[in-house]
Formats: sequence, C-alpha cells, structure tokens
Amino acid sequence: MFSHIMLGSNDIARSKKFYDATLGVLGCEPATPNAKGRLTYTHDGERLVITTPLDGQPATAANGGTIGFAMTSAEQVEAWHKAGVENGGKTIENPPGVRHTAMGDLYLAYLRDPDGNKLCAMYKMPSA
Repeated sequence: MFSHIMLGSNDIARSKKFYDATLGVLGCEPATPNAKGRLTYTHDGERLVITTPLDGQPATAANGGTIGFAMTSAEQVEAWHKAGVENGGKTIENPPGVRHTAMGDLYLAYLRDPDGNKLCAMYKMPSA
C-alpha cells in the first residue's frame, strides 16, 4: 500500500544517529545523506525517508500519528527500544511488554524520536 514514509527533522545528524541505531536492529544499513540532505532507510522493500521540510518551516510531529515497525521477536522489540533510548529517543506510554488486544497478544514498545515523532515496535506473539 505504501511506497514510502517521510518524516521531517530539524537536525539530520541527530536523526541519523537515532535511526541508524534503531533501524540497525532490523538489519538496515546506516543511511548516507543524499545531495538534498535526506536520509533513506530501506528494509524488505520498504523505505523510510528523513528530511528537513521542503517549505523551510520547522518540522513538527503529527498529533495522533504513529509509525509502526514490524519486529520478529520480543527480544528485537527490546533491542529496538534500548537503541532508541540510548540515541536520543524518549520512551512513552507503558514500558515495553505484552498488550492483550483484539488482534491477539502483541509485544509493543513506544518511543518519540528526537523530533517528537511517535514510533512503535510491534511483535505479534504466536497464539497459544
């Protein structure tokens, strides 16, 4: 459904440190800024692009928006969360752990990136 997701940043170097660490947990290579200063991360054919806003205005986080990353295990969720906190992210909501939902049991962790964007790591736990 999506070709890519693009998030704004007010500090590309700070965002690079955060996203290199958190997306490295998924196996993404560190990003190299392109000629426009954008960072592009690719994983399993999906792309996340970090850029300064084209209109020259400050980047702001979407109120009510969340970007979710699919994880392969609860341990990967924990590693993602740890990498984020250690690289400028802020933990939000409940601590990482199991949530019982209508979709089944999910192992979730939430962070705000250095620019305030809300991110979620999600692992759908196997049914018992």
